[in-house]
Amino acid sequence: MGIYHCFGCQEGGDVIQFIRKIENLDYVDAVKLLAQKAGMTIPENSFDQGSSRLRQRIYEANRETARFYVKALYTPEGKEALNYLLERKLTPKTITHFGLGYSPKSRFALVNHLKSKGFSSTEMIQANLANQSQKGYPYDRFTDRVMFPIIDLQKRVIAFGGRIMSDIKPKYLNTSDTPVFSKSRNLFALQFAKNEAHGQLILVEGYMDVIALHQAGFQNAVATLGTALTKEQATLLKRYCDEIVICYDADRAGQTATARAIDILRPTGLNIKILTVPDGKDPDEFIKSHGDQGAARFRMLLEKCGNDIDYRMNKLRSNYDMDVTLQRVSFLTEAAKLLSTLDNSIERDVYISKLSEELNVDKNAIKQQVDKSMRRQARDSIQKLQKDIQRDLISGSKQRSPSEQGFSLRLVSTEEALVAILFTDPDIALELFRTTSPELFQSDFHQRIFRLMKSRADEGLEFGITDISDSLTDQEMNRLSGILSSHPREDDPKAAVKAYLEILREEKEKLTPEEIAKADDETLLEQIRRLRNKKQ
Repeated sequence: MGIYHCFGCQEGGDVIQFIRKIENLDYVDAVKLLAQKAGMTIPENSFDQGSSRLRQRIYEANRETARFYVKALYTPEGKEALNYLLERKLTPKTITHFGLGYSPKSRFALVNHLKSKGFSSTEMIQANLANQSQKGYPYDRFTDRVMFPIIDLQKRVIAFGGRIMSDIKPKYLNTSDTPVFSKSRNLFALQFAKNEAHGQLILVEGYMDVIALHQAGFQNAVATLGTALTKEQATLLKRYCDEIVICYDADRAGQTATARAIDILRPTGLNIKILTVPDGKDPDEFIKSHGDQGAARFRMLLEKCGNDIDYRMNKLRSNYDMDVTLQRVSFLTEAAKLLSTLDNSIERDVYISKLSEELNVDKNAIKQQVDKSMRRQARDSIQKLQKDIQRDLISGSKQRSPSEQGFSLRLVSTEEALVAILFTDPDIALELFRTTSPELFQSDFHQRIFRLMKSRADEGLEFGITDISDSLTDQEMNRLSGILSSHPREDDPKAAVKAYLEILREEKEKLTPEEIAKADDETLLEQIRRLRNKKQ
């Protein structure tokens, strides 16, 4: 029957749910993994076979490249690279587990190998495995480097990172974005860490830190891919854990990266902790410096690390002398600004009480300062919102009908994209007709199109553009055809519809400029809370 059931935990379902459970994947990734195991290809667009074929070839080229680099590591030419890894205290088992390899010094070693396997120059260049010379021929992108394959959640090789073994810059060289890889949307070693997270992931800076932690037993460690943490990566982390431990270097660059990561992770709702390794060491150095006790020492640091508010408060406190009255006042003023950014009122109150006890300052006085700072931030945010609205009105005025001049460009663009999906994906359209009210569209024109199509669908009639043309003026038909021609078919229409509907609901909740001008402090604060919640 193609179903499973566990009589212990009472969980059950079909094969897709089974794969989702054991591989810790979402629905789409589980389907892709099953298709991959069955040797099937799922085209992302019915009319985009060429693009789908290119992506498949890039996956194949990356897989063959990973094999080539692994073999090269164990050749005489790769001896220096292998020694480098062994000197970094990596075991042969770890080296194999992560698929580490070596890119030969020759500028054409990989290119010639891939040519012998039937890959074209275009495919190598599209995969960013090769660069193109001024004369038009390909040459290896990575040479004389220790190679780290980057693997996605379906266990496909999607990119590479390469570390030079000398002082030549850059120390690390990474694959640029390709049709199968985006630096901002992937994390190193997540394919392993997601199954070991148990609610917590450790975020470190580099490949070697991740590998050292995994070898020491902390297999829930991941790293970004040569860039600062992005919102997309934060969202990805949220899928696999409830708590994130940031463990960046203690130098100035690491502190800056930590502060930025906190700002990006906070809106996700993740519980954030900060682990600062003593003596300015990174996790790899710290574990090695303590020999057999390295893992135990790191676990002690992990268990004792505080949350992000404690971290930021301590950093703020270090800038002031608490024995000097004016400096203590300055610290409390800045601390109030920090606490005013917290959405959780209980969390704010806990820290206000803590500051009151530590500095012997009346709790109500600190609370008043926090509230004052919150009102100021609310006013600033609302003013920014007003400017954004005005900018949108100016930039989008030529694209709208007179009745839409008061709407933001974001709103109009989203409604247009949703209208386009109604015509290109009939099944999705039918679902929207059943579940969505026409009033969600604020533009009279878009709402009318939705109603016309829904009316025909309710009667069991076709609802394409030719089917409703009799009900539209020439000007309206021109506008509708313009919308359809400027919005190509979505790669993932279901996901797009979900995002578009969320935007329309968000826009529906926004205050108008007139309402903003008349709003009291409480209304403004409530509006800011809603806006912040929408970012989570």
